[in-house]
Formats: sequence, structure tokens, C-alpha cells
Amino acid sequence: MAERRAFAQKISRTVAAEVRKQISGQYSGSPQLLKNLNIVGNISHHTTVPLTEAVDPVDLEDYLVTHPLAMDSGPLRDLIEFPPDDIEVVYSPRDCRTLVSAVPEESEMDPHVRDCIRSYTEDWAIVIRKYHKLGTGFNPNTLDKQKERQKGLPKQVFESDEAPDGNSYQDEQDDLKRRSMSIDDTPRGSWACSIFDLKNSLPDALLPSLLDRTPNEEIDRQNDDQRKSNRHKELFALHPSPDEEEPIERLGVPDVPKEHFGQRLLVKCLSLKFEIEIEPIFASLALYDVKEKKKISENFYFDLNSEQMKGLLRPHVPPAAITTLARSAIFSITYPSQDVFLVIKLEKVLQQGDIGECAEPYMIFKEADATKNKEKLEKLKSQADQFCQRLGKYRMPFAWTAIHLMNIVSSAGSLERDSTEVEISTGERKGSWSERRNSSIVGRRSLERTTSGDDACNLTSFRPATLTVTNFFKQEGDRLSDEDLYKFLADMRRPSSVLRRLRPITAQLKIDISPAPENPHYCLTPELLQVKLYPDSRVRPTREILEFPARDVYVPNTTYRNLLYIYPQSLNFANRQGSARNITVKVQFMCGEDLSNAMPVIFGKSSCSEFSKEAYTAVVYHNRSPDFHEEVKAKLPAALTDQHHLLFTFYHVSCQQKQNTPLETPVGYTWIPMLQNGRLKTGQFCLPVSLEKPPQAYSVLSPEVPLPGMKWVDNHKGVFNVEVVAVSSIHTQDPYLDKFFALVNALDEHMFPVRIGDMRIMENNLENELKSSISALNSSQLEPVVRFLHLLLDKLILLVVRPPIIAGQIVNLGQASFEAMASIINRLHKNLEGNHDQHGRNSLLASYIYYVFRLPNTYPNSPSPGPGGLGGSVHYATMARSAVRPASLNLNRSRSLSNSNPDISGTPTSPDDEVRSIISSKGLDRSNSWVNTGGPKAAPWGSNPSPSAESTQAMDRSCNRMSSHTETSSFLQTLTGRLPTKKLFHEELALQWVVCSGSVRESALQQAWFFFELMVKSMVHHLYFNDKLDAPRKSRFPERFMDDIAALVSTIASDIVSRFQKDTEMVERLNTSLAFFLNDLLSVMDRGFVFSLIKTCYKQVSSKLYSLPNPSVLVSLRLDFLRIICSHEHYVTLNLPCSLLTPPASPSPSVSSATSQSSGFSTNVQDQKIANMFELSVPFRQQHYLAGLVLTELAVILDPDAEGLFGLHKKVINMVHNLLSSHDSDPRFSDPQIKARVAMLYLPLIGVIMETVPQLYDFTETHNQRGRPICIATDDYESESGNMISQTVAMAIAGTSVPQLTRPGSFLLTSTSGRQHTSFSAESSRSLLICLLWVLKNADEAVLQKWFTDLSVLQLNRLLDLLYLCVSCFEYKGKKVFERMNSLTFKKSKDMRAKLEEAILGSIGARQEMVRRSRGQLGTYTISSPSERSPSGSAFGSQENLRWRKDMTHWRQNTEKLDKSRAEIEHEALIDGNLATEANLIILDTLEIVVQTVSVTESKESILGGVLKVLLHSMACNQSAVYLQHCFATQRALVSKFPELLFEEETEQCADLCLRLLRHCSSSISTIRSHASASLYLLMRQNFEIGNNFARVKMQVTMSLSSLVGTSQNFNEEFLRRSLKTILTYAEEDLELRETTFPDQVQDLVFNLHMILSDTVKMKEHQEDPEMLIDLMYRIAKGYQTSPDLRLTWLQNMAGKHSERSNHAEAAQCLVHSAALVAEYLSMLEDRKYLPVGCVTFQNVSSNVLEESAVSDDVVSPDEEGWHV
Repeated sequence: MAERRAFAQKISRTVAAEVRKQISGQYSGSPQLLKNLNIVGNISHHTTVPLTEAVDPVDLEDYLVTHPLAMDSGPLRDLIEFPPDDIEVVYSPRDCRTLVSAVPEESEMDPHVRDCIRSYTEDWAIVIRKYHKLGTGFNPNTLDKQKERQKGLPKQVFESDEAPDGNSYQDEQDDLKRRSMSIDDTPRGSWACSIFDLKNSLPDALLPSLLDRTPNEEIDRQNDDQRKSNRHKELFALHPSPDEEEPIERLGVPDVPKEHFGQRLLVKCLSLKFEIEIEPIFASLALYDVKEKKKISENFYFDLNSEQMKGLLRPHVPPAAITTLARSAIFSITYPSQDVFLVIKLEKVLQQGDIGECAEPYMIFKEADATKNKEKLEKLKSQADQFCQRLGKYRMPFAWTAIHLMNIVSSAGSLERDSTEVEISTGERKGSWSERRNSSIVGRRSLERTTSGDDACNLTSFRPATLTVTNFFKQEGDRLSDEDLYKFLADMRRPSSVLRRLRPITAQLKIDISPAPENPHYCLTPELLQVKLYPDSRVRPTREILEFPARDVYVPNTTYRNLLYIYPQSLNFANRQGSARNITVKVQFMCGEDLSNAMPVIFGKSSCSEFSKEAYTAVVYHNRSPDFHEEVKAKLPAALTDQHHLLFTFYHVSCQQKQNTPLETPVGYTWIPMLQNGRLKTGQFCLPVSLEKPPQAYSVLSPEVPLPGMKWVDNHKGVFNVEVVAVSSIHTQDPYLDKFFALVNALDEHMFPVRIGDMRIMENNLENELKSSISALNSSQLEPVVRFLHLLLDKLILLVVRPPIIAGQIVNLGQASFEAMASIINRLHKNLEGNHDQHGRNSLLASYIYYVFRLPNTYPNSPSPGPGGLGGSVHYATMARSAVRPASLNLNRSRSLSNSNPDISGTPTSPDDEVRSIISSKGLDRSNSWVNTGGPKAAPWGSNPSPSAESTQAMDRSCNRMSSHTETSSFLQTLTGRLPTKKLFHEELALQWVVCSGSVRESALQQAWFFFELMVKSMVHHLYFNDKLDAPRKSRFPERFMDDIAALVSTIASDIVSRFQKDTEMVERLNTSLAFFLNDLLSVMDRGFVFSLIKTCYKQVSSKLYSLPNPSVLVSLRLDFLRIICSHEHYVTLNLPCSLLTPPASPSPSVSSATSQSSGFSTNVQDQKIANMFELSVPFRQQHYLAGLVLTELAVILDPDAEGLFGLHKKVINMVHNLLSSHDSDPRFSDPQIKARVAMLYLPLIGVIMETVPQLYDFTETHNQRGRPICIATDDYESESGNMISQTVAMAIAGTSVPQLTRPGSFLLTSTSGRQHTSFSAESSRSLLICLLWVLKNADEAVLQKWFTDLSVLQLNRLLDLLYLCVSCFEYKGKKVFERMNSLTFKKSKDMRAKLEEAILGSIGARQEMVRRSRGQLGTYTISSPSERSPSGSAFGSQENLRWRKDMTHWRQNTEKLDKSRAEIEHEALIDGNLATEANLIILDTLEIVVQTVSVTESKESILGGVLKVLLHSMACNQSAVYLQHCFATQRALVSKFPELLFEEETEQCADLCLRLLRHCSSSISTIRSHASASLYLLMRQNFEIGNNFARVKMQVTMSLSSLVGTSQNFNEEFLRRSLKTILTYAEEDLELRETTFPDQVQDLVFNLHMILSDTVKMKEHQEDPEMLIDLMYRIAKGYQTSPDLRLTWLQNMAGKHSERSNHAEAAQCLVHSAALVAEYLSMLEDRKYLPVGCVTFQNVSSNVLEESAVSDDVVSPDEEGWHV
């Protein structure tokens, strides 16, 4: 155990006595520490469990039964139990794209087709957790949601925002000067105004009843009411959530399975015009991919002929169906690339002559010469007319052209849509293609290819273009094949194209190409079904053109589609005797051999009937070996039989009209049977052609079979090449899948023997075949597996649930099916990488589980028993599990395998072997019941000795169970079929999983999420169908199933623990899968049981942690695990928030009531309870189980001694932040009473955070020594225009010659010793503090107060430290900062920054100083070194340490988006202002509770100083008017309750308070001024009442004023004057003290202050006039008569100014006065002979010296502060 971790050693070895000593010594004494060290002391009566171990959870179900809630109604009722409608099973009809759903017309269908159709039409079976959306996983604090919650926020008024805008400091200064100059126009004449001014100025509003003597309790109550009114309810709405990648617990709802489309392109054909119009021309369009050498769409036929031209064909063409009149088409392209061409082919009516001759007129005649060539044209027309009459039903190839699609798309300009050309509104497209693209379609290989492809291949956002194609190439009769076409297309892309040299046919084809709209109207599917929104059937439709994707597409079938495409390619009649030259092929789809059996299933082309019985290929004139480029499209019947076949008849067409020659002569026949051994026959065929009609019964044989007595062309060689392609969601076209489906269906139909391929499978061979076909599924192609995924998984599951009975034996296929499922899922996972969510869940599988999967026995039409292939009626074995289990087994749960039995191998090879081995080893009783062999007794769950033992037990059981299905009754012997037992799928699945091993187990682990989710859905369905969703949770599932689950969870946890270093990625997936599984189980199972599972996992992790040198990876996994479990929507309810761990809550229990309640037991127990609520005590962790785990993780990870966990701080803090934030916005918890209960679950958080004070980021350091936020301080500097006042003068004005007034560094415990711990980042600290504030805001005040009462002084001080930090942390930054950040953040690079600095530094000196001094004009970008926290330090301190450190700042700027709009900046400032106000009000509430605690206990006064410190600090920060009003009210109450605090103990703070109050007296906002002046007046009054004079306040105020005027540049004397007037007014109206000297003293003070104020201001103005300056200095020094220190400073200042100007006598005079002043005070301090007697001693030097005698009644005695020798 050498490498046991540090804190583990501590836990075990520290002795109690040492700890107590330590605690009574220097440590804060927090109860947290004791617990961390696992000491059983007087802190807790319970046995403690160290925080690193999980405690035993409470049995939640029992607890709820045994602790019925006291309240029957009320808001808390809903926190007790999950709502009754928590889980719903919903059958929702699937959306059908088309008006009528696509189903075959036939009513009789074979079982496979029936299953397919069912799979495409049945409703989705969805399990809905109704409140799931409220859990953290679905309830992210997104920006939109934040915005929603931030509506209606009041605008907070901040002085810093009200100040004039500081963009041009210089202008601002001049402006101020001008403004102040204008005051000269007043009758006063002089700026250094007199008392007359003061008397004439207006006071601010007086606060009502300020001077009344109200009892303190009453004042507190009023303050409290006012503070609590109009508060913002949700704290987290004001706080941006921490940056996280996608939160781990987020689990989206999978996409609904739907038909796949690529990018869709709308092509509209507008017009086709040739130079001459003499005959109809027929056109077709299709897409080709040159690189893949593949036609990637079916043909779209369109007809742009005039009515007159169409009229020529009337005799041959039946009336056109509207579906064949389409002129626009939607093409889908899944893999757009630079190689896609749109090929247009033209055909015309067959005529005599080859293509060249027929095209000639189109090349030579020009439209312009129509009149000139009139006769020739008439002749051509009449010829054409004749040919149309005679050969109207035949076509010949004519011309073609191609459009390079991507050129159009890219030249049409991406994205800049030009709506002028567009009829389709662009707004309908949702997102660009890259978002919409379903990446599942792309396999691994192809994914790389597409993504690396050209970016220009985006077809969803180009500008619609109208193309005019002017040149066509004439077709060449010997180059019609696709091969030739690909060569032409490749050639077209070359600059020196051969095609360019050809003479073109000039024509004009106009087409529009645009991205297809989302839901176009009047659309027909490739099967001619109307797509929804088809308002009128008479409108010309748009055709959707079927895509033949260039590469595999992996999307499951969701609609019925059954199409066949026939491509005659070439024919070789060179060796055929006789004349056969103009050859056409007639294609027919036959359902029998009679001519009348041709089926009308061939789709019409354009302007013809919808379906026809035959199709003809185009004729190449005088060619005995023609190529064809035809595409014949047919719809396949759903039920194919052996009679269905394709018949090809070859005709010679005579073009010339001769006597006795028929129009067409049959010259050959051939055919293709559609089924071969029950499978659809497709592919490339090279068929022999027979010269005569095939004989009877030909159709079941292939033409390759030499039929006797038949004549064949060319000796029965293959002369006709044809390709047949099926696009079908019925035919898998994969031999392995076909075999599997055939066997499974044979079982259901009892049809034996089964014919598969060349085999006939007999019944006795069925079992082996079935098993081998299941394992052979691995060899099938991935594409068909994915296409038939839903059906395939359904069938595998059916085999598990209803095992087949073959020849009387029940065949257990559970294991085989489980293995097959595991391997299929892993194949999908490996090959479809682009298709996983963040948890590695393949979206196709997730969709299957969510929408498709249901328990098989719930199908309405499960096959009914009936006569099968066996003759006689079929007996079903009705054998449910319970019937077979004898009583002894149920009671005793004996294990039929002993763990140590050597005869039995641990993993039997097949279920049958298992059964046999058991029977042989244990013997089967005649009565069919297991002999109880006294195996190991069932141990209660949660107590298994080790994971391995658990799994072995599970295995024992499994054998026990499998075998219990063997029945020996005789009637089974003859039966083959399906066992209708409803084995429960989840039970079987759990069992198979527990007993599997080796590679199967490995592949199940790889995709554990899939089996977990299946299991959960199966469990819910089972409960739903058995009406158990309301049953008590303990009785929902049998114990053996619970055992299997426990064994499974335990072994998986041990896998995680043992493999996390090796298989990191897999273990991460496994860990999240397990967590989601337990989260799901909490919704359906016994929750106490699930808690025990969580504990099992915890136990395994913690036992491993002790031995790990670096634990953070494993702890990080555990955090993910916990976070997912805690994302449960009823997380709060699971924590028993209403449990009785808490003391009885009365709204505001007084101390007496608390004691009376506890009359039954000692108050000690009561306190114990309070302590338990605030500590991570064992009762707390048991009762509030999940919250206990969360807070324990926090405590352990934030523990400074926890080694190696530093990197997890952010993670664990985010987890807590995330939870609280979601509670905050949860509508169920909006009632304050409920929120208080929720907050109670987090009370220990306060203690945990108190522990971390030394590690928290020091937000106070961003304040300069004056305790004012930097953002204001820098403004002050920046407003210095030029070198206005030297630093020393400013200092002098401030009343310090050198920074000597520095106050002690900081009251925080850590400042002195330096910080030993690694501290948290600003962001983490901020998150922690906002969590703390949330708990303080929402917790029950009475409970808090009770706890505060129990805390030691040291701990309370810690709490105050925290609050002090919170004040700085949430300080308002000011609009200017937001604006400046906005303008500066974007100068991203450091060199930009450097240039900026240089530019500033290069200018004037003071500016240079300023930048040097405060290197961070960005307000929040200032971070100083951890020198010392200085809440109220001296006016100036070095600012050398301020630097640009964006990486550490706590305010995160979203730099993605460049400049923010004005409105956004306003909004940010609004939020920040509200956050600052609310945070400070919470702090104020808490301070009030602390003060009450002191009042109640009448001890601990020592902490009042701390309270005051926090208050003063908050006054020093940038605060809103709203907050300051409440703050001043609290301060007044505090001073009136504890006056001696300020005037006798905390004299430092008195000085501070005066400074703060005076500063707010000069505020530009009147409400702040009126509150500040009221506070200042009461302060004087209280000081006076204590000792009948108020020298202390007088002196402090005078000093403060000089400091204020000296250092603050944006200081406005006009406002201060009003406040002074207000104070005078109070003094005049104060009736009580009218008779005393108080009013006069106030008046003197005010006048003196006013003089100083005016003179100082004036002095600034007379910088340049030395005489005036010295004069003013003299007057100011006189004003400080009662503050010797300040007077001395000013005398020295004057001396300095004089000597600068060489006025030595005057300088000397000043120094003599200084000496006299010092002497005066020295003699008061100590009477020494060698010391002068006082100023008298100097009177010989100058008689004026006597002014310095300390005679005034309110001179402060020299030992007090204000006088530094």
C-alpha cells in the first residue's frame, strides 16, 4: 500500500486528540474537517462514514410508506412522490408524406410482405417520460431561455453609468470647465463661494420619520419588508451558465425514421424550340456521375411540343394522363460532386434514313430564312406527317446535350440569394445542407470522400438560375451506350473537346434550376402517389425523380416501394439469318404465358397513359447490332409467383411502305423469370434469343436452359444484354437476409419443407439451419442490413420472446439472437461513424428503440394457431414461466449449480448443452419440478461477496431457468411452430447478457447503451400492458430479474474500474450508458434498489481509487456518472426533500418555540439535527442520497489535500451549478416554500465553500488600494488632462504626503501567510459563489439563523470572508467597460495589443504614466498579483502589477461574434446590473441574519466588526441606487443597535464609514444622496449622544472630505453642496437636540467643510496662478485647524510651493508654524524638559504662531488617531 493516496492515509491514521488540538489551535474549526478525517467525536452521534465512501441509501419505497406526509395538500405535496402520469406509453400515428399511404393493391400477401408492410405503416410506440424535459439533460440554460427569463427586468441605476461618457477624456474635462465656468454668471460672482451659497442651495428630500425613536425590532422589520419586495426570483437567470462542451447528461430525442432524400434540386423545363418545327420531339432528363460511371437518377420524360405537333400522333397515343404531363421535376443528390451532369436526350418519331440524314434539315435551315425555304419546309412537313401516321409508335434517337451541374450551381453564386429570379420564397429552406444532411447515409469510406470534396457542391443555397441551352449534338447510331456517354462527358470537361468540332444542331432549350423548396405543392412520388398538399388534382404536377445514389446509403426503409427498372443494352443479330435491321425490343411484364397476361405495370413516359402493358425501345436505322439507351420502369406486384417473368420480343420494323409487308415482324424472343428459388432475380443478363415463340411452361425456366426442339440465334449463345435493377423495400436482395427471413416465416406459417436457394430444408434440419442463418447474418451486406434493420431486429427479438418449437422441442434461440444483435449493432457502429451522438449512440439504432421497438406479443394480429403444414390442429404449449417453477423453487430460489462443481463448465456452449448438463448433474424429478439440491441460498441484494460471485450466481440461475422450459409432454413431440409463451424480453435480455462471455460479451459491452435502452423500454411496455404502471414499485419485477440486473451492473462497474486506462473511449461510453440506464430505472423500478446499484458502482470505484497513483480519470468518470443520474427530472423528489431530518419548521420560530417543541428531548438533539442538516453527516447523506453524493464529490475534490484532483474543480463545480440553475428555472419549484425545501438539500454547500475560502480566486485584488473598482479608477486617471496636478499635490490634497496611511493588508485569514493552496480559477470561484448565494437566498431564514447560532466566531468570520468576496465577485462592471471590451476584445492578436499600447505610450507623459500604472483599461481584464487584499487601503498604491490576462478573467467575452449591437451592450449591462443588485441584496439579507444571531445570543459581538467590514466594502463598490438605499438602512440600524461598535472599538471603520458616506453624498443620483446624508447626520447625532460632542465624526469627516476632493477627478461639488445643505436641514428640524450645542456644532462643521470644498475646487482651477494658489492653500490649512495631521500636511505643502519659487522667508514661516504645531502636541503627550512647551516657545520667531495652540473644545486628544507623529 506504499502508494496509498495522501488523503487516504490521513483518513485512517489521524488520532482524535491530535485533530481536536489542531482544531482548537489555528484551524477554522469547521465540522467539515472532522468528517473528512473520519473522527467519531462529540460532533455526531452517528457512526461516520468517510466522505470517500458511499453510505447505505435509505430504502425509498419503504420510507415513503412508513413516513406518510403530515400535510395532505399544499405545494409540498408534489415533492413527495413522482406524479401519477409520469410515464406514458403513446401510440402515435406516423406521418405519411403522401395523401394515401403506399401499400400494395393485392389483398393476399405472403408473411414477409405482410411484415414489411406492417413495419412501414404501424404507429410509433413511444414511451414518454412526461416531465423528462424538466431534468437537466433537456433543460439546458440556453441563451434563448436565459433571454426569456430575463424579460421585464427593471433597469438598475448606477452612478458610474450616469457619469458623462468617458470616450474623449480631454473634451470631457474642457466641457466640465466650461460648465463650471458658467456658474460665474450667478450673482455670487466668485467661484470660491461663501456661506451665502450654501444657505441658498436646495437640500435633497428628507427621509420620513428618520428622527423618530422607533424600536430596533420595528426598524428591522420595515427594512426587511422593503428589502424583500420586488426581488428577482431566479438568481441564475442573471448569471451566464459556465462554458461547457455539450453537457454529458444531454440526450436528445432521436430523429423520427423517415425516407431518405439527398439535396433536392428543382428543374423546370420551360421551352424547346428548333430552327424549324416540322415534327414532335420527345425529351428526357437524367443525372449521371462521371467519376462513379453511374446513372444516378431515373429518367424524367417531358413533352414541350405544341398542340399542333402533338396532333400528328393522335392515332397512336391514347389520351394523356395528367401525371405524364409534368414539366418540372425534383432530383435528389446524396453525394453532390464536381462529376455530376444533367444529360438531356431527344428522340423523334422513327423515319426512313439514319440519324445523320434525319438531323440534316435541323442543321441547315435557319428560322430567319423560313420564307425563302418555304417549299422545302412544306415538303419536310408532309414527309414528317406521313411518318407520324405510319410509324407513330416507334422512336429513333435524335440528339443529346449535357449540363455540368456544379458549374451552374457555383456560378449562380452561393448564398447571395437574388429574389428577383426566384419564384420560390427562400425563407422556406431550413438550414444549409450540411446541417440537414443525414450523415447516416454516408459510410465510413464515402464520408471521407464527400467531405474532402469541393465546398461548392452545396445545392441548397445557390441562386436559382435560368439556363438556355443552344447546342445539341446529334446522336451517333453506333455510340449510344452508357459507356460512350461517359466518354463524351469526360471529354466535355476538357478545353479541347472533340465535341466542339462537331457541327451542332441549333436549338433553344430553356430550363430553370433552383434548390427545391421544403414542401412543394403538386408533387408526385416516383410511384405517382400525390405528396401532401395537393390541393387540386387538375394542376400540372411536379415529379419527384427517384435517386440511384452513387454510393451506398444507409437508411432504414420506412415506406413501401417496389419498383423494377429494365435496361436493354445491346443486341447482336450479326449472325442471324434473314433480314432484321430496324430492330426494336418490346418489353412486357407477364403474370402468365398467355398474351393476355401482360400486366399494365409499365410506367408511361410523357403525354401518354399512366401505365401500359408494353414498352418499345428506340430504333437505330439499318443496324443489326444496335445499342439501346432505354429505361423501362415497372412496378412489381407485392406477391411474386413463379409465373411472373419479363418477356422481350424483338421486331423488325419496315420503315418503307411496301406491298404485303407488315409494319413489324417478330424476329426473336427471350425472357427472365422474376423469381429464382423464391428470391427476386436481378442483375446483368446476357440472354440467348430464340427464333420462335417459346413453348408451354417456358416461364419457370431460364432461357439458358436448352429446351428441346427450339431454334436459337447464333447457336444458343448469349446475344442480348439487359440489366434489371430493383428498388424495393420488400426484396432484400441479399441471400443471407433472405434465408433468415424465409426460415423465420416458415416457422410462423408451418410450411415445410422450406425451399431456400437450391436447398430444401426439412423439419428435422430446421433448428440447425435456423441457428446457422442467424450467425450468417454477419456475412450479409451492410446496406441491406440497414435498410431492413427494423424488421430484422423485430424478428430477432421475436425469437427470444417466443421461442420456436421444432418437432416438439422448444428451441431456445435467446443466445443466438443476442449474439446476432450484438454483432449487427457493432457493425453499424463501426461503419457509420458519422452518425453517432456525443455518447456514441448510433442514431438509426436510437430511433429504432425510441419509435419502432415494442414487445412482440403486443401486436394486434399475432399469428393465430391454426392448421399448419403438419395437418391436424396445432397445439400451442401454454407454458408461462410461473407454471413451470415449482413452489420449492419460488420459496427457496435454490441454485441448481454449485459454484465449485467441477463437472460443469462455466460457460456451456449452447443452451441445449446447458440444459443437458443440468439434467445429467441434478436429475429431473418425475413431477417435473426441480429437486432442491440445497445450492447456495439467495443472498439479499446488495450483499454479494464479489462481482464475480454475483455473475456466477446469475449463471447458475440462468441454467436453472433455461432448463425449466423443457417440457416432456407427449403432444409437443410432433409439433413445430411458435411457442406462445410470453417470455419477457427484458428478463431474457438481462439473463443472456449476464451469462454471455468472450467476444459476445465484449461486443455487448461496446454497445451497452443499446441493450440498456431496449431493456428499459421492454420493462415499461410490460408494466403498461399488465396495468402495473401504478403498482407499488417493490412488486413490479420478480426478484430473479432484479438479481440479474444487480449482477449486470456490478460486473459492468468492475469493467469500468479495471479497464478505464486501457480502453478509454469504450469505458467512457460504457460509463455514460450505465448511468443513463440507472437514471431510466429510477423511473420504473424500486428506487431503493436502484440507489443500492449506485452504491455498488461507487464502492467499486472507491476501492480502486485507493490503489491509484493518479485518481483523476476515474473520479472524472464517476462525476459523469453522477451527473447523468442527477439529471433525472425528479431528482428533488428522489432526495426526499420533505424528510424529517430537519427540525420542525415554523415560519419564524423564536428560540422559545424551538425549545418548547423539543420538550420531549434535549435541545442537544435539536442542535444535532441542525448540524446534520448543514453537514455531510451520515443521516444527511442517507436521506438526501443523490444530493449527498453530489456535495460529497464537491467536498472531496475541492479538499486542498486531495491530490491529483485539481483538474476536476471546474467539472464538479459545473455539476452543482448546473443542478441549482435547473432547480431555479423549474416551474415546479417556483413557490418559495418549495424552493426553501430544495435549498435545504444543499445546506452543506455553505460549509463546503467556507472550507475553500483560502483557495477561492481573489476578486478583491482587482480593486486598487482605495477599495474602488479599477474601472472607475482608470477613468480618474484618464481624465487627467495633461499633467494637471502632480502626484504629490494630489496626495497632499488627499491628506497624505507619502502613502503612509496604509491600512493593514486584509482581514482575510490567508493574506499574512501567503496562499499555500492552488487556487481556483476565477470562473470556478464565481460559479461556486453564485451557488452559495442561491442557497442563502432560498434557504429558510429560521434554519440559517439557528445554524449561525451554533457556529463558532471563527466560522462566522469565515462566512463573512465569503460574503466579502462575493461583493467583489459580483460587482457591476459598468456600461463603459462593456463598451470598451466590445471595442477592444476584437484586437485579438497580442501584437495588436502591443501596437495599441505603444500608440498610447508614445504620447504625453501623464498618459504614459496612466497606461503604465493601470495596464488593464479593460476593467475586468485587470488581474493583479496576489499581493494583499486591500478592501480599504490607502489612496494610492503601486499598480505595476496590472497586466493583460484575458485567460484568467472572470468575465467571459463571447468573441465569436464580432461587434455587439448597442442593444446587446445595453442588455448585458442590464443583466449585470440586476445580478450585482440581487447578489448584494442576498449578502445584505445574510448579514442581517448574522446580526440577529448576535442579538439573540447576546454574545459573539466580535463578529460585528466583520459585518461592518462587508457592509463598508459593498458601499465602496459600484452599486445600484436600489441596493444602496437598503444598504444605508441596514448600516443605520447597525449603528443604532451597537453604537459603541464604531465609536469605541472599530475606529478604523468609523473613518472608512465617513469616507464612504461622504463619497455617496456627492453622488449624482438624488436618492443615494438623501440616504447617505441621512446616515451621516445620524452618525454625528449618535456620536454626540454618547459623549456630548462629536469630535471623532467631525475629524473623520473633515479628513474624508480632503481625501475625496484630492483624489477623485470626476467629483462634483454641486452635489456635495446639496448634501451638506440636507444635513443642515436635518439639524434644524431635529427637535430633540435643539436645546443642546449640537445644531451649532453641525453648522460649524458644515460651513468648514464647505469652505474646504470650495477652496480645493478653486485651487485646482488656479493651478497656473501661484499667488492665488498659495492663498488658497493657506485658507485650506486654516480649515483643517481641528485636524492637526492635515494642517501639518498643508503647511508643508505650502512651504514646498514657496521654496519652488524661491520665496524662502515665506517657506520658513510655514515651517515655523509646522514646528509650533508639532511642539504643541508633543507637550500634550509627554512633559520633558528638553521639549519646547508648545507653540508659545516659538512666539518670538513669529507672533502668529499662537494660532497653533490646541484650545478648541473638540480637538482630539493626541493618543487618538488622526494624529501621527
